[in-house]
Amino acid sequence: MEYIIVGFASYLMGSIPFGLILTKIFLKKDIREIGSGNIGATNALRTGNKFIGYSTLILDIAKAIIPVIYVKINFPELIYIASLCAFLGHVFPIWLKFKGGKGVATYVGILFSINVLLGIVFIITWGIIFLIFRYSSLSSIIGSFSIPAYILITGQMYSFIFFGIMFILIFFTHRENIKRLKNKEESKTKIY
Repeated sequence: MEYIIVGFASYLMGSIPFGLILTKIFLKKDIREIGSGNIGATNALRTGNKFIGYSTLILDIAKAIIPVIYVKINFPELIYIASLCAFLGHVFPIWLKFKGGKGVATYVGILFSINVLLGIVFIITWGIIFLIFRYSSLSSIIGSFSIPAYILITGQMYSFIFFGIMFILIFFTHRENIKRLKNKEESKTKIY
């Protein structure tokens, strides 16, 4: 029963569409009709409103941190269930007919909640790739790949499967970006 409660609560927390909520409140617009149509932080930045973009980023990170930290303290054996369900909530939110964001900010919250070092590995990898290429999507894909690679190198095999699955999910959510990258049609991202 705990599995179901933890999974469902984490999913509901992860499914809160902050990008959509903030653009509706402050811009009176639907973020799904702006830029890529995605509800996440990168597209929220495309509104031209940095407050909305960075607020979406922070809230999308927080909506993973809150349930994962709670579960880590109270039900540590269920941490991967809470993490996966929070991520799936963001990517497939029930409120938006299961059409959500790409899950990167939520994944960052998961990483920092499970192990701060994993979050740092992701951020450094993301930052280096972004500084070189200026593509948020490419940075996110390589950053998410760096986690199972790091775990493999450091021999933490007990968590390799989970982070391998998370990489596959992020790769899946970026499939359109990958096509655009291959065709040299992906737009570069300004984060400042």
